[in-house]
Amino acid sequence: MAGHGAQEHPHGADRLCAAGDRVYSRAVRRGRVPRRDAEPAPCLLELALLHPDPDDMDWLVPTSPQEVMTRLLRGLYDEVSTSQRRMGSAVEAFEWYAGLDGRSRPAAGTEGTAIRVLDGLARIQAAMDEATQACQTEVLTVQPGGIRREAELSEGLHRALALRGRGVRMRDLYTHVARHGQGLLNYLELMGDAVEARTLDEVIDRLILFDRTVAFIPANTDRTMALELRHPALIAYLVTVFERLWRLAIPLTAPLPDTGIEGISHREQSIAALLAEGHQDAVIAERLGISVRTARAHIARLSETLGAASRTQLGVRIAQAGLDGSPRAVTSPVILPGQESPTAR
Repeated sequence: MAGHGAQEHPHGADRLCAAGDRVYSRAVRRGRVPRRDAEPAPCLLELALLHPDPDDMDWLVPTSPQEVMTRLLRGLYDEVSTSQRRMGSAVEAFEWYAGLDGRSRPAAGTEGTAIRVLDGLARIQAAMDEATQACQTEVLTVQPGGIRREAELSEGLHRALALRGRGVRMRDLYTHVARHGQGLLNYLELMGDAVEARTLDEVIDRLILFDRTVAFIPANTDRTMALELRHPALIAYLVTVFERLWRLAIPLTAPLPDTGIEGISHREQSIAALLAEGHQDAVIAERLGISVRTARAHIARLSETLGAASRTQLGVRIAQAGLDGSPRAVTSPVILPGQESPTAR
């Protein structure tokens, strides 16, 4: 509801206003409430007591009372000498809320919400910082797109340096295009042996895994929302995906392999495989982390090299050359237009 800002709700999560109390109680009893029901109490979203339902953004689900209480106590214990009364109020309030749904819940400090929607860059950054502080052994990341901008690399530099300082090992997956960015090379030089990087033609969307217990993935295309995942099955699945991509990837310190076809670059080979799958130029560009203009320039060069006069003919030539991913016969060398057959000499 317009006009109900934070100034009209000058309280913390330990002492809700009347409107917040009613909506949060209803959410705990029922498991979720319509987003419109929370409009009179914007404090519930501001305090992260409610957050969007991953399955339907028109609904809000409650953060478990135990998780809220744990979050409060973490800060309150730092001020225990001056905050004893507030701590007791928080515990008493959320123990009451915890009993509203009549079901047993995990004790404070155990596994929290399996899937949590982080709405807004500030909440995403806060959750990432918290995961960084808790991380002890390993971080796995997938970074899609092309050349990383300096701003993107510096954005999370403080977290990377903090992890390196604690001896945490990091493994990063990028696209081959990222090899051409000086910013990435500078970052890896700064991090030293704390980070190992590999590249692929294309990777999955952005993924960050801390200690194989919590993961972050985008929740919308402009990345202003993210999902924080803690469900063991989801984490295990994402780790498996990462490890399989890692085995296929090429270390950043190693050169890209030759395509084995004269006049065809490694990138053009990747484009040819995507063309054979029927993808349009924009999709090819996105998956390889290049601009549409660059993708079309490579397609034009590929057509010229293979002697194709049309897009349809290009598809045929790609299949004939084995660039569609199908195995080529070892006894039949690829003869491109304009090349002479060895047997004709």
